[in-house]
Amino acid sequence: MGTSSISVVLCVRNEERQLAQCLSTIGFADEIVIVLDRSTDGSKAIAERYGARIVEGAFEREGERRHAGIEAAQGPWIFEIDADERVTGELSAEILRTVAKSKADRHLIPVDNYVGSHLIRYGWGGAFGKGAYAGLFQKGTKHWGSQRVHPKLRLIGNAGARLKSPLKHYVDSNIGDMVARLNRYTELRAQDLRDHWRETGKVDETLGHNIARIFGRFYKCYWRRKGYREGKWGFLIALMAGLYPILSYLKAVLEDE
Repeated sequence: MGTSSISVVLCVRNEERQLAQCLSTIGFADEIVIVLDRSTDGSKAIAERYGARIVEGAFEREGERRHAGIEAAQGPWIFEIDADERVTGELSAEILRTVAKSKADRHLIPVDNYVGSHLIRYGWGGAFGKGAYAGLFQKGTKHWGSQRVHPKLRLIGNAGARLKSPLKHYVDSNIGDMVARLNRYTELRAQDLRDHWRETGKVDETLGHNIARIFGRFYKCYWRRKGYREGKWGFLIALMAGLYPILSYLKAVLEDE
């Protein structure tokens, strides 16, 4: 591979419904690496059809999955994408132009988030939704934390210019999927909280603090991030973001592991 070669890395668990649609948009890649995490559906056959390098295993934490894919990639540039995301022709061309001349270690990629076919530009945040992310980077410059959900990132080196063309992210199919995602995220966050409390020997969160966070996070998403411009959708997203920490906390203290 040349110095501008790009490895696309995806982490997949039972994504046969949308994996092919995603892979059909990354024809610019020199290599595709797919991490199959406990997949039991037809995802592997789809990955093989697209000539992907496949890494199979059981990965409890997101960081483990991401690192497995990055390590398997032959690089030197890595582009991370998920099965529910699509690369436009404009973004493909911009990625190729960027890696051909960039002297930076990473670049942010903007994201357009969809619920069903509805584009929602404003209000995302508070661990609910996806903003611009360091999705294009040199191998060895991005390290994921050990948390089960929304792991912390450690980025090494210099940031380059933010790309202009957005990635299309189909976050949820409908409101039911959004509620299910909130339930899934809060279950994982509750496990992370319990782990942290065991490691430190103390519970460092309170009910009152998390009640206050409902209003703080709602305000941030609805007003500061202009969720009000999306009407009822913006209100719903801000509500979900506000509920995320209090539900995680209550699950951690009230439910059995």
